[in-house]
Amino acid sequence: MKIIARIKTDFDTKFGVPRQSGLIPSLEARIVFEPPYRVADAFRGLEGFSHLWLLWDFSEAHREKWSPTVRPPRLGGNQRMGVFATRSPFRPNPIGLSSVELSRIELDTPEGPVLWVKGADLMNDTPIFDIKPYLAFTDSHPEARGGFTDQTREQKPLEVEVPEAVLKQFAPQQQEALREVLAHDPRPHYQQDPERVYGMEFAGKEVRFKVDGDKLCVLAQV
Repeated sequence: MKIIARIKTDFDTKFGVPRQSGLIPSLEARIVFEPPYRVADAFRGLEGFSHLWLLWDFSEAHREKWSPTVRPPRLGGNQRMGVFATRSPFRPNPIGLSSVELSRIELDTPEGPVLWVKGADLMNDTPIFDIKPYLAFTDSHPEARGGFTDQTREQKPLEVEVPEAVLKQFAPQQQEALREVLAHDPRPHYQQDPERVYGMEFAGKEVRFKVDGDKLCVLAQV
């Protein structure tokens, strides 16, 4: 498997990365290709598609051994499921699959062709193995059953309070994305301590916050 590209996102650590692709549509990222694949012809026709599939490497989850069962965060980390019934990164082959929106293509940049995408759930510099067009008439199945996830859908978004002094340190697009990421509660499901201070790396800064019930408050210092 050859690494063809790396994605550039606002998440330098795993904490805070959306749990699924498409969950935070305002999150914007760049896909920068490795030198051998910076060939404009390789992107001919791609502008006609609105969404893409990304096949990528869970580069922070490589292990020598694998386990047939894992603890899905959706179940609070207390119940085991078969690894092939989950999207856990700890798999025999740590390969991720994400659908993202293709917002624009820049063919002539100092880095070669660059794809701008929205809704990615990847850490900064995650290696990408392949990119394929998303086809709505075959790839979308509204009638599909979701297994145990049908009973553990994402909870109601949190109410988020961010001091103006903190928001000003981010670009407008990043401000919107930060609010959405926090509203979806980046904490592990089993952590509910209202006095605990959490720290999340976002766009090169540490965002510190507390959660009490349905309300998340960002602390003034970043």
